[in-house]
Amino acid sequence: MSGRGRATALLVVLGAVLSVLLGTGTAQAAGYRYWSFWEGSGSGWAYATQGPSLVRPDDGSVQGFRFAVSADSQDAAKPRRSPDFAKICADTPAKGGTKRVALVIDPGTAADAPQGETPPPPRTACARVPKDASSAEALASVAKPLRYGSDALLCAISGYPVAGCGEQVSGTTGTESGRATTPAPTSASASASGSGGSGGGPSAGVLFGIGAVLLLGIAAVAQARRRRG
Repeated sequence: MSGRGRATALLVVLGAVLSVLLGTGTAQAAGYRYWSFWEGSGSGWAYATQGPSLVRPDDGSVQGFRFAVSADSQDAAKPRRSPDFAKICADTPAKGGTKRVALVIDPGTAADAPQGETPPPPRTACARVPKDASSAEALASVAKPLRYGSDALLCAISGYPVAGCGEQVSGTTGTESGRATTPAPTSASASASGSGGSGGGPSAGVLFGIGAVLLLGIAAVAQARRRRG
């Protein structure tokens, strides 16, 4: 086989290896089933950067909680009700020494529910709480029982789901997701801040392997050209 033929064959093999390496970035795609925490405004919903126990909303704020299978903060499904404080708290008058926080609680869809469980319908509530109350305290005032995990992750609202807490779900993610995984969720954690994660690209080891494959290919082509010269 000529130098050019060997180089071409090698590049074909390297291309196949490269495809396998790239494929490993999505072959293990998964998500996490959890309650994500959102802050509402006139422009819609924004993924909260702190856990509900750290956020102390102002009077007139809207907070949202959505249960779904999500890979990360960019992938997370938003509450399906609009953050309309005037509508949610229309029947809850202001009272001195307290504040009103509108809450949207969306247990998600059947596709995101744990096996054997059925999500209750989405609902809204207006919590009237002390002025220094956190979002977690506002939620507890209208949606007991709450359940937290050992890592302070919010596991259940009004008893849903009955079991499980931020567990990984293999394969494709839920009804409004589809990206690859990142570390476990933190948005609804009672103590964690931020959503963490860097997206679902290939790992550092995979990227290193890709780089090595490309270097080998370049070297093979260069060697073939030197032999032809």
